[in-house]
Amino acid sequence: MREEFVEAVLAVVDLVPPGSVLAYGDVAELLGAGGPRQVGSVMSRYSGDVGWWRVLKANGAAPESHEERALRHYLAEGTPLRGDPHRGPWRVDIARARWAPTDSELDAVEEIAEALQRALRRTSGAEAELSDPDGGMEP
Repeated sequence: MREEFVEAVLAVVDLVPPGSVLAYGDVAELLGAGGPRQVGSVMSRYSGDVGWWRVLKANGAAPESHEERALRHYLAEGTPLRGDPHRGPWRVDIARARWAPTDSELDAVEEIAEALQRALRRTSGAEAELSDPDGGMEP
């Protein structure tokens, strides 16, 4: 997994305020890169220092194998839930809890996404130069 992508995903997740959530695909869409599976892979491997419980499946299901820990966070933060977790099945009410960034938060997300795109272009340009023995120069 590309380090730039990992850092960008974690930076976006770090912006999500308490009580709000995003689906994996929402993060990818905000970044303009990757998809739900790639974001999920980042979250499963690198999310220990960010609000990992704030990124979940589009159906509102908490991250697998972490439902009890996530529920404690949701209850403490006042995250809207569907169902009663004390009496049966529950999920995050993603329609009500989905993060709607303010203009300044959206500016921060755009900066993260643009930095990721620049890094990806630099890397693909460097790879192209490495594969071209003339370094892209005309003879």
